[in-house]
Amino acid sequence: MRLKKNKFLFRAGILISIIAMLFNVKNTLKLIYPMHYSESVYRYSNEYEVDPMLIFSIMKTESKFFPYAKSRRDAKGLMQLMDITYEYAGGDTTSSKASIYDPDTNIKVGCWYVKKLSDEFEYDNDLVVAAYNAGPANVKKWLSDERYSKDGEELEDIPYGETKNYVNKVLKTYERYNKIYRD
Repeated sequence: MRLKKNKFLFRAGILISIIAMLFNVKNTLKLIYPMHYSESVYRYSNEYEVDPMLIFSIMKTESKFFPYAKSRRDAKGLMQLMDITYEYAGGDTTSSKASIYDPDTNIKVGCWYVKKLSDEFEYDNDLVVAAYNAGPANVKKWLSDERYSKDGEELEDIPYGETKNYVNKVLKTYERYNKIYRD
């Protein structure tokens, strides 16, 4: 009898928890869209004057906040930086290859790079995110090609399927972060 009562209480507790979560959707969404490494993200997004929600969105999409993530193209860390980008930003990959995986360092360099792209593409998030994925030279090439841009300022289409999907995913994630944390 006592075992049945304990099972009932356990199941009731789970049901109450599920109902509470359903009624508190915002907290549930915060579990799905976390703000890991927020101290570093806010520090460097402030230093480089970039939107922290965009940084969280890139990190979630790129690495799902796993600091030791490594892509098949050898991008590394939370923000999936290429060695060449890391070196361009002033990081020294020869003396400390592991530092590209250091969350604070990776976020700092990632914010620096997003700022550089933001300045280059006049803070147009579509172009910034496309350039983050495919490189600024490709985005400039697409902007000058009438098949992809009618006015040379906005992309009507992105010829790389991976980049098109990436931009859509990052910008949807960005919308969600803004809705959850700024509304």
